[in-house]
Amino acid sequence: MVTLAPLNEKIEVSVLLPALNEEVTIGTCIEKIKKVFLEQGLSGEIIVMDSSSDSTGTIARGLGANVIRPAKGGYGNAYLEGFCHAKGRYIVMGDADNTYDFSDIPRFIGPLKEGADLVIGSRFKGEIRRGSMEPLHRYIGNPVLTMMLNFVFHTNFSDSHSGFRAIRRLALEKLNLDSGGMEFASEMLIRASREKLVITEIPITYYSRVTPSHLHSFADGWRHIRFVLLMRPIPFLAFPGVFFAGIGFSLMMIFYITGIEGSRLHSFILGALLLLGGTQGLFMGILISTYSVVHGYQEKSRLMKMIMNYHSLEKFLVFGGVLIAFGIFVGAYIIYRWVVSSFGELSEISTAIVALLLIILGMEVFFLSIFTSMMLLNESNGNA
Repeated sequence: MVTLAPLNEKIEVSVLLPALNEEVTIGTCIEKIKKVFLEQGLSGEIIVMDSSSDSTGTIARGLGANVIRPAKGGYGNAYLEGFCHAKGRYIVMGDADNTYDFSDIPRFIGPLKEGADLVIGSRFKGEIRRGSMEPLHRYIGNPVLTMMLNFVFHTNFSDSHSGFRAIRRLALEKLNLDSGGMEFASEMLIRASREKLVITEIPITYYSRVTPSHLHSFADGWRHIRFVLLMRPIPFLAFPGVFFAGIGFSLMMIFYITGIEGSRLHSFILGALLLLGGTQGLFMGILISTYSVVHGYQEKSRLMKMIMNYHSLEKFLVFGGVLIAFGIFVGAYIIYRWVVSSFGELSEISTAIVALLLIILGMEVFFLSIFTSMMLLNESNGNA
């Protein structure tokens, strides 16, 4: 959760720099910021959240920056710690690796003074210098993750992972930010969109690093996807699950009614797999959505209120038990047919598939109810 230091009316801008072994570039960044303060007549402070094992903190402190040591590692944790010390009306965020030009700070402050709540520096609307961004990040990672965020949350960002941003103090106080890793960048935009903040993008130039990057492509990418999934699991899992389950059920019904012979059996099995996989996707969406509601990542919708109701969970348990019992009954019927035929040849493949499907679906419903109930144990509203 964001906790800000008391506002100091004498400080207009707080510039926050997370730093991890940036002794080569931290001095350049601070000097640029100080030059902007002087030329623009801005009263400001520079806060360096130093998690380094080199002399980054010593250099920054020698140049007049307020150097703090975050208790926890991680990009998001660094900013959460930095916010606790920020006293300015406007808060500028940027990396300490000199990939962003801090001479652009006035271009960020201007829109804030004109009414914007959050300003994002877009590298894709501006210029990405040669060698500054890996091809994997430039052509796949960043565009795909940005497109995903825009699709799920109905936003229109061009660069959702830009680290150069500025936000009004009052706007930041509205955001319940708590992500500790790189997904912090996505969380800020998602929560800002939900709060209907006025968000502006401006084109910026992205420069190449002189030291190795600290990014971990797949691990950090997964953290972003995981967070988006946590915030909106229904469009990701539940809707596709219902779609594929519906197709699978339709296939099974069509071939079961019209007859299952030869190659139709393979289509019948395909329908069973689609139904089973789609149902699993639906249930995973419900479980993740329950977790998200319980931990405050999303509000409880009407559907989730119904699902998370204690009596609804009891009904799910009963329904799951009925499916399992019916599947066992169908399986027992197959065995009975085999016995009365004196253990002769038996052709009940489709019926056996139905029996197995009923048992598995029943178990999924049963476990869904149990896991949901466990997540609601600490709920104080009587719904668990």
